[in-house]
Amino acid sequence: MIKITQIAFVFAAVLMLVSCKNTKQKIQEHVATYNTSSSIKGSNITSTAAKAFLSENKIEIRIETNLEETDENKQTYSESFPDLLKGMIDNDQISKELIEEGVKFDVYFLAYNNSIIAQKLIGQEELAALTGSGSADENKVTAKL
Repeated sequence: MIKITQIAFVFAAVLMLVSCKNTKQKIQEHVATYNTSSSIKGSNITSTAAKAFLSENKIEIRIETNLEETDENKQTYSESFPDLLKGMIDNDQISKELIEEGVKFDVYFLAYNNSIIAQKLIGQEELAALTGSGSADENKVTAKL
């Protein structure tokens, strides 16, 4: 009985070690999954793609549209961009787990000529602001008067 328990424990330990992935592997896996299965719905969105920058622990997401780069479009989509980002977080297109490991998501909303209509770099503080959670604020120390 003791021998079976020891073998089971060793097997479980080996399985845990083999299944652990480092952050860079998780980034690559997330980008591959995003590029093969993610779609963002919108009337003007033509395509989306993710790219990994492993040395910077960053994932760039480009959302391409058929829109023109005008002040009106910049204003309109800058206001609605946070809602799009919240939806991407809810759908795990922007991974909370990776952000908690220090990965940043640089998301671009682009006009048809690749000029930037809206852009946001999402790290832990930005994630907390977008989702309304206080996790980034819990670690802050403020001066008291």
